[in-house]
Amino acid sequence: MTFSEQLRKESDPIFEAIFAHPFVQGIAEGTVPKESLIHYVKQDYEYLSTFCRIYGLAISKCDQREDMAFFQEQIAFVLNDEVHPHNNFCEVAGVTYKDLQASPLAPTAHHYTRHMLEAAHNGSLGETLTALAPCPWTYYEIGLRLMEEVKPDENHPFNEWIRFYATEEVKDIVNNFKEKIDRSAELAGESERERMRDHFLKSCQLEHQFWTMAYEQETWPVQLSEKYYV
Repeated sequence: MTFSEQLRKESDPIFEAIFAHPFVQGIAEGTVPKESLIHYVKQDYEYLSTFCRIYGLAISKCDQREDMAFFQEQIAFVLNDEVHPHNNFCEVAGVTYKDLQASPLAPTAHHYTRHMLEAAHNGSLGETLTALAPCPWTYYEIGLRLMEEVKPDENHPFNEWIRFYATEEVKDIVNNFKEKIDRSAELAGESERERMRDHFLKSCQLEHQFWTMAYEQETWPVQLSEKYYV
């Protein structure tokens, strides 16, 4: 069993909890509340901006151009392609995507982005990869499962969202992550592999919490002017 396979096996209870999450089930049923969709897009827009910055940090840790090219391609994917599922949510919610940008991070999104940034700033390339991987990995499996179970057609409100994450392109991204994680694990010592494992499992947990944050429209407990949030 490869290191990435071990990570997936150990994180399976979290993956299953994500599949069963009311937001994800709401996507399957086409019943996600408008306010939850809006909160999700606001937070994911900022989250993915941080994701791009972490890809930049990952490039600085690469010693192979093939790896540099992969992260550069992922920055372009986030900036140019991943707007499509956001637009699907906005269309269903009846809002304009542009109006949902530049919002303060909610506590869970703030914690998740800082967790990944810390792994990238202080850790190895392998640690950075394992902190990042659960995002595309869980979304690909969500898309795949919903395609199989829901079989959405053009009349399904979230047809575009589901089909986007079930594509071969996203599958290839996940497989690239797996290959690079396995390569890094082979070169790493036991303590580094344990840190890689910890980063991966924490990111999986935070993926689950991100859905909860959006569904419950989580905010900071005491409301202040937005200018005080970073």
